[in-house]
Amino acid sequence: MTADWIKGLCMQFDNVSEHPHFFKKAYKVKNKVFATLDFDKLKVSLKLSEIDQSVFCNFSPEKIYPANGAWGRQGWTIFEFYDLKSEMIEDAITLSYNNVQPKK
Repeated sequence: MTADWIKGLCMQFDNVSEHPHFFKKAYKVKNKVFATLDFDKLKVSLKLSEIDQSVFCNFSPEKIYPANGAWGRQGWTIFEFYDLKSEMIEDAITLSYNNVQPKK
């Protein structure tokens, strides 16, 4: 898995745009961030529900963990994706997008 592959997953959804975010890239839907991607450290941060965050973190706590402080308590979860199954990352990105996209 590469950072470009993760970027492609993020960009596949409707109304997604890419923006600079410090030394990373942020992926937004309707001006709300659902993912940030660190191309250098091969990490993606995703906005998950509390339950989804718990499930993913329990699966592989050394590679998937809450962000520090309030960000982590709000559901932001870091995935060191270079050594995880692609299906897991695809599911997590889809959940993050669905959590952030405007409700119809």
